[in-house]
Amino acid sequence: MTWLEMLAVFAAGIAAGGINAIVGSGTLITFPVLLAFGLPPVTANVSNTIGLVPGAISGVHGYRRELAGQRERLLRFGTASLLGGITGAILLLTLPANAFKAIVPVLIIAALVLVVVQPRLSRWVKQRRENGDSPAPKHGGPILLVLIYAAGVYGGYFGAAQGVLLMGMLGVFVHEDMQRLNGIKNVLSMLVNAVAALIFMVIADVDWRAVLLIALGSIIGGQLGAKMGRRMPPTALRAVIVVVGLIAVVRLLMT
Repeated sequence: MTWLEMLAVFAAGIAAGGINAIVGSGTLITFPVLLAFGLPPVTANVSNTIGLVPGAISGVHGYRRELAGQRERLLRFGTASLLGGITGAILLLTLPANAFKAIVPVLIIAALVLVVVQPRLSRWVKQRRENGDSPAPKHGGPILLVLIYAAGVYGGYFGAAQGVLLMGMLGVFVHEDMQRLNGIKNVLSMLVNAVAALIFMVIADVDWRAVLLIALGSIIGGQLGAKMGRRMPPTALRAVIVVVGLIAVVRLLMT
């Protein structure tokens, strides 16, 4: 890479780290940039996943205040995410790319629908529970754990809009403030990226120059994104999620 190309990758890392802290889908910025500069698709995906881990940690640190009092919930959800991330990373290294790519836009669109209708669904679920139709699971119930595992599989395989999927699921099944849910989403995304990155570092072909540039940029972006994201009201945060998710779908369909 030339100096200008390295600067572009670094800038993409900043943007991706910021977007990941707010909502997710930062991969849709860095991954195309690496492809444009000549990296093979799997190498670009692997290098991108490893490079975004420091930014994910930075975003989690920026949301540490919102994570207070959620230890038990994080242990449950985090276990499902770790198992899903391991599965997804193995799939990336063993299956052809087209096998999974075909369903990615469908998953993102489904997540966006969940984000949009989440307030109504949450009110409906809460009303049913208050009427005694069904007990309220303390942390969303077993269905949510299965969905978090599935999101982890997707995140370990590719990762773009994993945050959108998680926010849609958490918003429906967990009655909690959006900013606190966003903090959980950041932790789960970080765990998936981290476990996939460990596997990739041992097995896959990695471009360490790209990893370093993305890592440095994403650390800066993670802090900036955390500061911006926690100031957003729930409606604005949902709007950002929907816009980023739609952009992700368009980019995936065009590649």
